[in-house]
Amino acid sequence: MDIEALVEKQREYFHSGATLPVKFRIKMLLKLYQCIRKYENEINEALKKDLGKCEFDGFVCETGLVLMELNYMIRYTPIYAKKHHVYTPIGQCVGSGYKKSSPYGNVLIMSPWNYPFLLTMAPISDAISAGNTIIVKPSAYSPATSEVIKKIITECFPEEYIAVVTGGREENKELLDQKFDMIFFTGSQAVGKEILHKAADTITPVVLELGGKNPCIIDSTAKVKLAAKRITYGKFLNCGQTCVAPDYIICHTSIKDEFVKELSKQIKMQYGDNIIENDEYGKIVNEKHFNRLCDLIDNNKVVFGGEKSIDALKLAPTVMDNVTWDDRVMQEEIFGPILPILTFDNYEELYSLFADKPKPLALYIFSEDKKRVNETINRCSFGGGCINDTIMQIAINSFGFGGVGESGMGSYHGEAGFKAFSHEKSIHKKVTWFDFPVRYNPHNNKLFNFLSHLYMR
Repeated sequence: MDIEALVEKQREYFHSGATLPVKFRIKMLLKLYQCIRKYENEINEALKKDLGKCEFDGFVCETGLVLMELNYMIRYTPIYAKKHHVYTPIGQCVGSGYKKSSPYGNVLIMSPWNYPFLLTMAPISDAISAGNTIIVKPSAYSPATSEVIKKIITECFPEEYIAVVTGGREENKELLDQKFDMIFFTGSQAVGKEILHKAADTITPVVLELGGKNPCIIDSTAKVKLAAKRITYGKFLNCGQTCVAPDYIICHTSIKDEFVKELSKQIKMQYGDNIIENDEYGKIVNEKHFNRLCDLIDNNKVVFGGEKSIDALKLAPTVMDNVTWDDRVMQEEIFGPILPILTFDNYEELYSLFADKPKPLALYIFSEDKKRVNETINRCSFGGGCINDTIMQIAINSFGFGGVGESGMGSYHGEAGFKAFSHEKSIHKKVTWFDFPVRYNPHNNKLFNFLSHLYMR
């Protein structure tokens, strides 16, 4: 594929104005929705092949969320796209002001392998809603899903409007050598830094959806059984290959032993005794990541799990106790089914500790102490999170989803997604039947004094 020619073709199509009418955008969103429903079985099969996802997880965590986003954008695009009048100060009373969102133009969306359908199609939905042309680069690590995505996009749209570029690093490099009007990337911090560096060369705006070591705090007032149940779901969903999954537990010393015992029970209840043979438990994406995860495990600290099958690329949920900040598992984002448990006694020490760490994409706290919960939310910097639950913040369309600092910049989903792919113009409209003479030379001191009081009201 001639990527340079494709970018130019899309740029010409955007400048034709074809993508601007709201009716066109809604029509395209509906078309994509219907095509996804048509290929649901193929999507599920591809997700099973790439990541071992069962049909339920494939729908609930990927296809279903995409359909929800499409429905949401179909409903609200007319509201987001219209101009919004704003207050005009008294000194400009013979004029009016409004804000109007305009699409960036030709955008590049680069998606990851861990939720390959969701994290490709959701930003596409937002970019369509905002009125852009789009080039999509899905991950080479999830080839089956990438092919289904290409099939759907090719069937729905001409390539001058939306096109899929498959391949690996060579194609990534060639794409990043082009001039886009905006780049949207979901993936690792290391690649995010490269993209930010490339975007700086052409002063291209970017949205970076990265990751990090997401803490999960369990204080002494938490309902331990419920916490263990919800943490088990959020952590081991998709084998822990979730950017917003709890990366580690930091538990109050007084209830740590009780929590570890309950966590082991919950893992067995949700996944069974022989997890490696459980068809509804997924797999690690490839051997490289499987070996990396195995190297993070300290067998002397494993209190549950640890079973693995390199042939099936399966690693059972693994709980490590008595972990310290110096252990290898705490030196990088885990992104797998390994859950280290640390302890704390004092909240002030905890806040100081978090202040010195990179800002995570998510933070979770389990507590019945409302004052302590509010204090933690206010004093810690993170992308988003939950109180007494995990990961469910990503399933709410009216929430913007994104990181802060090392975990990313910008957000999307719903209105935040529309804004991510738009530039908001500020427009002041002046009447022509009257003109204030005071702003023109020569100036009158009396009028100046009057206006200075007027503007300060």
